[in-house]
Amino acid sequence: MTAQTTTLTRQAGQATGLALPGGLFIWLCSACGVVVMAFILLPLYEMVSQPSLEVLWETALDPEVRSSIWLSVWTSGTAALGVFVLGTPLAWLLARTEFWGKRLVESCIDLPIMLPHPVVGIALLSLAGRGHWLGDALGAVGLRLMGTATGIIAVMAFVGLPFYISAAKNGFESVPVRLENVSRSLGAGRGATFFRVTVPLCWRHMLAGVIMCMARAVSEFGAIIIVAYHPKVAPVLMYERFTAYGLKYSQPVAVWLIGVCLVLFLLLRGITLPQRRTAA
Repeated sequence: MTAQTTTLTRQAGQATGLALPGGLFIWLCSACGVVVMAFILLPLYEMVSQPSLEVLWETALDPEVRSSIWLSVWTSGTAALGVFVLGTPLAWLLARTEFWGKRLVESCIDLPIMLPHPVVGIALLSLAGRGHWLGDALGAVGLRLMGTATGIIAVMAFVGLPFYISAAKNGFESVPVRLENVSRSLGAGRGATFFRVTVPLCWRHMLAGVIMCMARAVSEFGAIIIVAYHPKVAPVLMYERFTAYGLKYSQPVAVWLIGVCLVLFLLLRGITLPQRRTAA
């Protein structure tokens, strides 16, 4: 036992004013856990249970609903693929090298998590809109963000990027450097070592990062409604039906969107669970 641990233990023993019986402390923690779980599950259960199966089926047959859900799925998948291609080298660089300004780069990567969602949409339009040199350059080659699927993909990539890079970085850090050094000593180049040693050992982290990026992207609303109200992704359609017709007409769309997110959640659990069992 280290001196610091001994000191903390002594201080905890001296704090008699905060002393609670062991059983009471466990019950207190359990009660807080029940409140948290109820806070998460009760609203979701209430929303899912209210629409009848007939209404859900009619909603599933609605061409507008199917189109919006499909648009959400393929644009979020495309955004996640783009983040995978461009973000993997950066994640490896952050995991394997030290350089001046590294902490600043990591902070910048996490910045989209902190920004209010409408700010993201306004920032992207300010950069890629008309009158800006980048927006004019994109328009010259036929690319524009306002009111296009391209704009939706750009927004989704922006908000989902931190989740993939964080997961991929953790995966690269979990691979022992000595294994890569052995590969290099046997004549393999840095690129061959990356694809033949590093990626096979951390592919679960990378795939989990892609799924988290896609899950975050498919749920985006605040930035998308500014950049591209049309074509309508599922969250925008749900919002439109809520403002026009109320809860009754927006809930079935929300249920199907929850179904899409649930599929992504199950995929994520299926990828990470075997790894935890192996580690155990």
